[in-house]
This record gives sequence, C-alpha cells and structure tokens, in this order.
Amino acid sequence: MEAFISWLNGILWGPWMIYGILVVGLFFSILTKFVQIRLVKDMVKLMFKGEKSEAGVSSFQALSIALSGRVGTGNIVGTASAIAFGGPGAVFWMWATAFIGASTAYVESTLAQIYKEKKDGLYRGGPAFYIEKGIGIRWFGIVFAVCAIVAMAFLMPGVQSNAISGAVTNAFNIPAWVTGTVLVVLLAFIIIGGVKRIANFAQLVVPFMALAYILMAVIVIIMNISEVPAVFGLIFRSAFNVDATFGGMLGAAIAWGVKRAIYSNEAGQGTGPHPAAAAEVSHPAKQGLVQAASVYIDTLLVCSATALMILFMGTYNTNVMDADGEQIVEHLPGVDQNGFTQAAVNAAFPAFEGFGSAFVAIALFFFAFTTLVAYYYIAETNVTYILGNRSSTVAMWILKIVLLASAFYGTVRTSDLAWAFGDVGLGLMVWVNIIACLILTKPAIAALRDYEAQKKAGKDPVFDPHKLGIKNADFWDEYRKDHPERYED
Repeated sequence: MEAFISWLNGILWGPWMIYGILVVGLFFSILTKFVQIRLVKDMVKLMFKGEKSEAGVSSFQALSIALSGRVGTGNIVGTASAIAFGGPGAVFWMWATAFIGASTAYVESTLAQIYKEKKDGLYRGGPAFYIEKGIGIRWFGIVFAVCAIVAMAFLMPGVQSNAISGAVTNAFNIPAWVTGTVLVVLLAFIIIGGVKRIANFAQLVVPFMALAYILMAVIVIIMNISEVPAVFGLIFRSAFNVDATFGGMLGAAIAWGVKRAIYSNEAGQGTGPHPAAAAEVSHPAKQGLVQAASVYIDTLLVCSATALMILFMGTYNTNVMDADGEQIVEHLPGVDQNGFTQAAVNAAFPAFEGFGSAFVAIALFFFAFTTLVAYYYIAETNVTYILGNRSSTVAMWILKIVLLASAFYGTVRTSDLAWAFGDVGLGLMVWVNIIACLILTKPAIAALRDYEAQKKAGKDPVFDPHKLGIKNADFWDEYRKDHPERYED
C-alpha cells in the first residue's frame, strides 16, 4: 500500500504540478493586474462587512470557515516538514506561492459565488457547481465532487488527527486512543449541528487561536531580536542556492515550499470556494477578495510564525544527506519534523519545563480540529451536489460516520502514511479544480472589472450576470428579485 501511494504521489505531485501551480498563479496575477496587491485595502474592509441571512453566513463567518480549513496541521507540522525536506529556503518558496496563489484564491472563490445555488434553504457552491454551470459538463463536476468527498471524509482527516495525537502524546503522555475518542466526541457535536453551528464555532475559535499562536512567535522573535538578519539571510540564501550548508537543495526547497504552501493555504485546491459560496454578499468579487486575504493570513502570518520560531531557535534537522551519508543539519538527534515546533518553544522558555510541548499541542489541537470541521462542511456540500434536488438524511449520516471513523483511525496510524494519503487527496482535487479555473477565467475576470467599475462610480457593487454575458448564474436572478432596491433599472 505504501509503495502504491508513493507511486501515485509521484504522478500527482510531479514537476508539472509543482511548477504548473506557480505558472497558473502568475497567469491569474497578470490577468487581474495583481489584484492581491492593488486591492489589499478592499480585502481588509470586506472581511468585516456584509450580511448574514437564513440562507447564508456573513463574510467574516465565511472567512472563518475558510481559515478553519486553511489553518491546520499544515501550518505547524507541514511548515516543519518543508524545512526538514527542503531546508530553510523552502520558507521563501512558501511565501512566493502564497503571494502568487492569492490571485488563484480570488478566481476560484469568485466563481463559487457566481455559480452558487440555494439548496434546502442554504447557499451551496464550489468547484463541482461552477464546473457544471460554467463549463456545462456535469460528469466533470461529479469527478471533482467524488474526489472532494473521498479526500475530505476519508483520506485527509487522518493527517489532522494524527498530528493532534502525536503532539498530545508528546506533551501529556496521553495514549492515542484516548485522544482519538475525545476528538471524535467533540467533532460529532459540532458537525451534527449543521452549517450554522459550524459557522458560529469557526468565527469564535479561529481568530483567537491564530492570534495567540502569532503572538507566541512574536515573543520568541523579540527575545532573539539580534538574530533577525541572520535568520532572514539564511532563508534567502538557501532559497537561491547560495548558502554553503544548503547548497544543492534548490530543487527540494522549491518543491517542498510549493507543496506545503498549497497544502496549508489551499489556494487552487478547491476547498476555499465552498465556504466562499455560503457568504451573503451583493457581488461575487467581494468574497473573492476576502478569500484572497485568507491566503495571506494563513501563510504569511501563521506559517511564518512556525518557520521563524524553528529557525530562530535552531530546532530542526534536514532529511537530506551529504556526500558522506550524514544529515546536512542535525540539531535534534532522533526528533522528526513533528517535534520541531514544540522543541522551539521549549528552547525559548527553558525555565518552564514542558511549556512549549503543551502550548504547541493545544494550538495544534485547535488548528487541526477546526480543519476537520471544515472538511466535513466541504464533503457535505459535495454530497448535496451529487444528490441534486434529492435530499438524503441517510447519506449525510453515512458521511458523518465515515469522517469520524477516519479521524479516529488517523490518531493511531503512522505519520508518514497519514501524510501520504493526504497528499493523494490534495493532488486529485488540485488537478481537477485548476483545469476548471483555467477554462472559466473569463467570468472571474469580468466580475473583477465590474466590481472595480462600480466602485469607481461611487456605488456599492451589485452583480448582474446578464450585463456581463455570464450564463447559468441563476441564483443572481433570484437575488435581484429579493433586493430590487439595490439595482438601478
């Protein structure tokens, strides 16, 4: 099984994926005239604007649900593994991928809003929906939906739960099965409550956990402020293959930086569009911009917090050998990437024995737990897509049971296999979604131009797909009927 999964990952994550995702992001950046720079002010403002309704959630709630998916194990263990396999230079390539990927997040999330639907009284949308409505090929949409359900409910939960159990066992010596049991009980309580409970939970927990974690990183940096030039110099030298220690690791730095950045911030993966579609907004570009900002929050802030703590404290090894068969860097003999961050915080506060292990275990629990909640929401949305106008309580309960079982199993299986399964799930979704986004570039760009034109005219932008020549955006006809006061005849 491990050999097969490794072979499949080699195909899914070959050079075409690694460099292709950067090219696609650059392509979208050029078409949008680098919207991720020009409209940063709008991104911040729109996070806290918008409404919520019986059918939809607020922009901030949608951002929180999206961040609950983006901010997870990838921010702690994923960032550490990028350093382990790609060296410090991988951090730069994570930043570069986030910057370029923000435009991809804009495109996919705007498309989710353009082609969203109202199902069972709730807004639903995502790649499967915009594939069918925008491209007109339902079987292609079903391919994505099946990939998403399998990945979100079966393959990827184990990555999150495995990281939780490993950190908790390391910090508190609690058996994995105990952690798994508690995790499943808490997770069941949230997901059985439906979309509204998920949104309310996310908007309370996500901002708090992210701010607390970033604050810890800031404290560690301040305590070692004299090392700032050296650490940033190491990152940039390693990123461009001019560091003596990490010479020859450029390919690995790029590959692991890109892979782990995509895994963490999910730009192009097709997960972010699901909560983006649930937002109550008057124009699709509004939520597209908010979701572009979420990529920055995830990678430039939270992933950077992990990377800088590890590099400032020097608590890492590289899983790359030199000519003599020795590890290039081995600061923590016998410790793998799962323990880098805990070791960093422990080293920063030596007077408080075990504080770092406990702090990171708690942070990782919240990060990974909220990601599991987001996984369920995404899987549920794709089940509703496949069922169409039919609703099935039985199907939803089967989905819940499968995800809960997968999460529990992940707490007791090996870390390497968990990450390998997760990479397969992620790779399948990225391939299908990126192809769809490239085909549907035109409506996403048209929406951005329309948004900017209305803003320039001093209006609060509202969306009229017919004016832009966009077909099958049926939701917006109903929206106009419900809000005629927002439109000018």
